[in-house]
Amino acid sequence: MIEVDLPGGRVVFSTRAGGVSEGPYASLNLGILTDDDQELVAENRARLARSAGLQPEAVAMGWQVHGTDLLDWDGPPATGSGGYASPGAELQKVDGHVATAHGVALLVLVADCLPVALVSPSRVAMLHCGWRGLAGGIVERALERFDGEAVAAAIGPGIGPCHYEVGPEVLDAFADLDGVADGRMLDLKAVAAAKLTSGGVERVHDVGRCTYCEPDAFFSHRRDNGVTGRQGGMVWRT
Repeated sequence: MIEVDLPGGRVVFSTRAGGVSEGPYASLNLGILTDDDQELVAENRARLARSAGLQPEAVAMGWQVHGTDLLDWDGPPATGSGGYASPGAELQKVDGHVATAHGVALLVLVADCLPVALVSPSRVAMLHCGWRGLAGGIVERALERFDGEAVAAAIGPGIGPCHYEVGPEVLDAFADLDGVADGRMLDLKAVAAAKLTSGGVERVHDVGRCTYCEPDAFFSHRRDNGVTGRQGGMVWRT
């Protein structure tokens, strides 16, 4: 588990270590939509929450669709409807979460995409940032929710430019940003950092870990040809 403390909030990025799943999902797979055993995934989720000092029922999540919609939370999910503590619950299709309340942790699942946390004195946000979400403006939409407050950000583990070869349609989506691509190799973290900085974020902490390069530490959709688990990024107010 990788921890980042930002003024007003705490951020946790999980690794694949410390769980009970086996095979390609070993060991702390958090993804219920994989072919892993759902009971094992539920236990993994409980373990991650406990290790972060949280109750599983306090963790809020959505059904990610590589979009830009955000869901606002004024407290933890209703009993039995959260999805994290109750795998299989019906979830809203969103790729970002915002909360002003204490007592709720916001979670996204990733396996090469970036988990990006935002923290200000009055609220927190957690974003699932693949190239589509970044191109569509999920970072900009989230920053609008902070109403000009000072925001600090943390970029979690994701695929690095060393292994993220993309096509021309992806490169074209970020043609307005300098220094984010070398030929067909795209630096997704540089894209996120550029958008955060452009949006007024002065403190951007990048944990500097590539999911593809560290098979013992992280799941990677591209490296493992889609047969893999999911790690998570969580943020909550302190």
